[in-house]
Amino acid sequence: MTVHHPPVPVSRRRLLTGAAAVAAAGAFGGALTAPTAARAAVDGFGLRVVSPPNNHGGRLQYYRFATDAIGWDPAVNVLLPDGYHTSGKRYPVLYLLHGGAQDFRQFHMHENIINLTAGREIIVVMPDGGTGWYCNPVNSLVGPRDWETFHMSQLLPWIDANFRTFAEYDGRAVAGFSMGGFGALKYAAKYYGHFCSVSSHSGPASLRRDGHLVVHWANLTSAAKELGGGTVYGAPVFDQARISADNPMERIPSYHHKRVFLVAGTAPEPINWFDVANETQVLAGQREFRAALSQAGIPHEGREVPGGHFFRHDMFIDDLNGMLGRLRRAG
Repeated sequence: MTVHHPPVPVSRRRLLTGAAAVAAAGAFGGALTAPTAARAAVDGFGLRVVSPPNNHGGRLQYYRFATDAIGWDPAVNVLLPDGYHTSGKRYPVLYLLHGGAQDFRQFHMHENIINLTAGREIIVVMPDGGTGWYCNPVNSLVGPRDWETFHMSQLLPWIDANFRTFAEYDGRAVAGFSMGGFGALKYAAKYYGHFCSVSSHSGPASLRRDGHLVVHWANLTSAAKELGGGTVYGAPVFDQARISADNPMERIPSYHHKRVFLVAGTAPEPINWFDVANETQVLAGQREFRAALSQAGIPHEGREVPGGHFFRHDMFIDDLNGMLGRLRRAG
């Protein structure tokens, strides 16, 4: 497959921000006024808010949506920086993607994300992703499960329309754990002009190695937990074009001009087959990916640390420091 080097994105030359960006978004069904601290979130971009926000003026904002992209009502937690409601500032955004068999509450309920980001001037968006591998599947037997459409075509512009963000390349980062780490690498490459920083915490970076093992795993887990027997990548015959479009290893040039952070464990628990199967494959795939980045002359940071398949708070703090160094500063 020939991979063409992507042009430096138009969004790096500063997209419209502020009221101009939101007004322009109105032509596509978005909000028509600039977001303020007091204004309630509005519908748009194919999303209809169906649950009132459970925020009480605090940092953590909760929304649930009706959307034609998903056959049930997915939710999102939006974690605002300290002082957001009174500062008047615009902020960079981190899209933080959960792993398989988790949901939008994972980082809030289990990973202490509120304390991990205390005092940091960044908005953290944590959406539902099901066990859909951040893809629009080849087929679903239980109604629409187009997670890629929900995240990239609906939620991302909705966030920019309803919060004080920088709607530009230098204003967004994407990161994730496990399945979400794959999703982050995929979105950063496939939607090149959207994210200036990408981070994968124990996420697979190579779909085709070891006989397409990660593709088989994505198909099996999505069929069992998400698609009612449908698959992400097709079975028994794979949709090869879709795999190539999603595979970080086949999109190496798309990581030029980005900050890239990768971490994987080197010592999964030997009596835990799930831990061994996951992190052994993750580590091998990340090593392959890092070698390809190096060969292409793309700077990146790779960490190999003790332990198995889990979200490491100390690595996230290091990663967050790097993100904030790359992203446009709040102001």
